[in-house]
Amino acid sequence: MKVVYHKDYNQVYSSDPASAAGRIRTIEMELRGKVHFITPLAATREDILMVHTPEHISSVEREGVYDIAALAAGGAIEAAQIGLNEPCFAVIRPPGHHASASSAWGFCYFNNMAIALEKIKREGKINKAFILDFDLHFGDGNVNILSGKGYCTIFNPGPENRNEYLKSVEAALAQTDADMIAVSAGFDNHEEDWGGLLKTEDYTFMGKLVRKTAERNKGGCFGILEGGYNHGVLGKNVLAFIEGLKGK
Repeated sequence: MKVVYHKDYNQVYSSDPASAAGRIRTIEMELRGKVHFITPLAATREDILMVHTPEHISSVEREGVYDIAALAAGGAIEAAQIGLNEPCFAVIRPPGHHASASSAWGFCYFNNMAIALEKIKREGKINKAFILDFDLHFGDGNVNILSGKGYCTIFNPGPENRNEYLKSVEAALAQTDADMIAVSAGFDNHEEDWGGLLKTEDYTFMGKLVRKTAERNKGGCFGILEGGYNHGVLGKNVLAFIEGLKGK
């Protein structure tokens, strides 16, 4: 399976946990030899302006993180484009699901998911999108930007019981007829990460559900990295989700 990755994602661009040294390397090392890495280009300013205000872009520039944030958005775009024809995952950072049109928090700068979906929607490549955001934290940026667009449904699982959580994901995917299933994949709800809820095999289960839903709807699917901060298990969890997307 194709996985979008750039060596520059290893940069330590801030002091927050998403930028911690070794975070992306542990994923890359786990995936090497098991996937086909694709190197993305940075999103253009025009791509970013589809969802963000000029003032917000200027604020990201002033923080000195524009280049890496644009590269993350470009990685999401690449994954979405590949995902039209085959499952794809993007190992990107900074994350993006807490970035709204004119503001951002939670280690995010640009909303990678919104930029990617807006681009392929405006190009006429999809009709409807469904976002499964299984990050521990509610993806307010995804909701703020995309919920009013009319073509996108967003599901953030809420149950604190593991079995109920997985059942809610299965039920939500069973109800959608979207021709693009997109995943804001945060792995911080793992039993050995901040949330302490999910097991590694649960990411495989959700990956399989995503692929089966895309096949049922005769559409595409892709995922992009959001949270996940225990370097000891992050790579294994990402691989588990990818194995699910591959149908294994």
